[in-house]
Formats: sequence, structure tokens, C-alpha cells
Amino acid sequence: MSQQYQFEQIYDAHYSSVYRLCKGYFNGDDATASDAAQEVFIKVWQHLPNFRHDANLSTWIYRIAVNTCLLQLRKPVSKKEIRTDRLPDVAAEAYNPAQEERLQKMYACIQQLDAANRVVVLMMLEQVAYEQIAEVVGISADTLRVRIHRIKKQLATCVQL
Repeated sequence: MSQQYQFEQIYDAHYSSVYRLCKGYFNGDDATASDAAQEVFIKVWQHLPNFRHDANLSTWIYRIAVNTCLLQLRKPVSKKEIRTDRLPDVAAEAYNPAQEERLQKMYACIQQLDAANRVVVLMMLEQVAYEQIAEVVGISADTLRVRIHRIKKQLATCVQL
């Protein structure tokens, strides 16, 4: 299997999850999330030949996504233009102002979490398995369960304010 074909398969399988994870980091900002997701897949392409399969492929991609988002949050704003032949399909959604307001409130609450807890909640929203989240964050599954309980309480309080 060629590297390009393998990459296309990975891109198709993981783009939407990576994009949503990035969107959570950037408070729902579509443009910034899209830029970050592109950066993630540039790194995946560059480092795919060196992937050793020590971890699950999706865990590796999530780790790249988390690190990319954190780096982008720390650096000054700059725009990069990347040309691609193929852009992801984006599902057209009907605009619902009430739902949009609730989502913005949730993104604002997620932004108030510390970086480690933000990773946990964003991966939970993507329905990533607890074992995989624990591996990405670097904690045990039992510690993760306790952390998730605390995060849920913190988010529930924030959203109700």
C-alpha cells in the first residue's frame, strides 16, 4: 500500500474527529479549527513513515492534534495558506439559533478548563474510549474516571450560570 493511499484512508477516517477536537480548543471558531486540523494532517503525512505502531494510530493522531492545538494557542496569530487538491466534505446543517447559543456557552465553559481537562472532555465528546484517552493524557483509566466525574460537575455548574 502506498503512503499516499494510506494517508488518504487515515485522513478520511480521522479528519472530522480531529476537526471537532480542534474546534473545541478554539472556542468553536471554524476557521482556526480548520487551520489547526490541516496542520495536524500535514504532520501526520510528514511523520507517517516513522510511525512505529507502539500506540494505536488514532491515539497517535489525537496526540498530534492536542500538541498542535496547544502550540497554536501559545503562538502569536499568523495565517498560513495551504493549497490542497481535496477538501473534506462538510455536512450542511440547518442553522438553529438556540442550539448555536447553547454550543457557544458549552465551548466557553470548556475553554475555562485547564489544558489536560480540556483534552479529556473534547475526546469524550468524540466518544473516544476511556483507555485511549488515558493513554493520550498519560494517566490510569481509574484516575481518568475520577477526573471525568469532576469535569462533568464543573461543566454543569458553568453551563447553568
